[in-house]
Amino acid sequence: MEDIHPGSATSDDPLDISESLVPAREIKQAGQSYVSFDGLLQRPLLLKEDLKEGCGGQLWPAGMVLAKYMLRQHRFSLADKTILELGAGGGLVGLAVASGCEVGPPQIYITDQVPMLPLMKSNIALNNLSRKVKAAVLDWGTTLSDEIPRRPDVILAADCVYFEPAFPLLISTLRDLLGPDSVCYFCFKKRRRADLRFLKLAKRAFQVTEIDDDPEAGTYKRENINLYTIRSKPGTGHHCIDGRDTA
Repeated sequence: MEDIHPGSATSDDPLDISESLVPAREIKQAGQSYVSFDGLLQRPLLLKEDLKEGCGGQLWPAGMVLAKYMLRQHRFSLADKTILELGAGGGLVGLAVASGCEVGPPQIYITDQVPMLPLMKSNIALNNLSRKVKAAVLDWGTTLSDEIPRRPDVILAADCVYFEPAFPLLISTLRDLLGPDSVCYFCFKKRRRADLRFLKLAKRAFQVTEIDDDPEAGTYKRENINLYTIRSKPGTGHHCIDGRDTA
């Protein structure tokens, strides 16, 4: 999938936790990559990869799958939409959408934790997308800051399922962000049985549907990568008060 290969673990993980919680991943050296998404972008993205602040600084397979899906199937359906990427790392998916889809005038927000902020800003600048894309900090499970748009139309999330203790935090943030008309495009690689627990949590909280209009699905499903939409359940009656949902 365009120079992205899952592989072995590293002993330099910033969190000292067992392999049963965090699956093995191939770690690449810091550098820059040109990514055209199999020619879906006329002008390839130039993406800096840097793992010194964590694994989010590398490109991962689900991000490639989600970006290509958005470029193929939603190239002309995102104009005037408020778009936010969760767990963006270097910003692969949000930057691909900004570069190859008809978007705006609202900016696209790519979000992650504080350590990823310089990398996100660097990749925005490298691709001259500062007019279209804004980097912001969003810690899952915490109250949304004022710079995060409430109830964005489209939420993008790729490879956000890898650290089991963070599952409830991600569910909480999705509750805060999903409005009655919002849709989250959610893609992840199932690496271990614990990942299915996230799906169970999500299906209890939201309307989760596997996407069936992607012509490449047969290819990436063989690599245990799946793509879903996540929406609020009809009639759940969620309201946002100070960044928290109440029923």
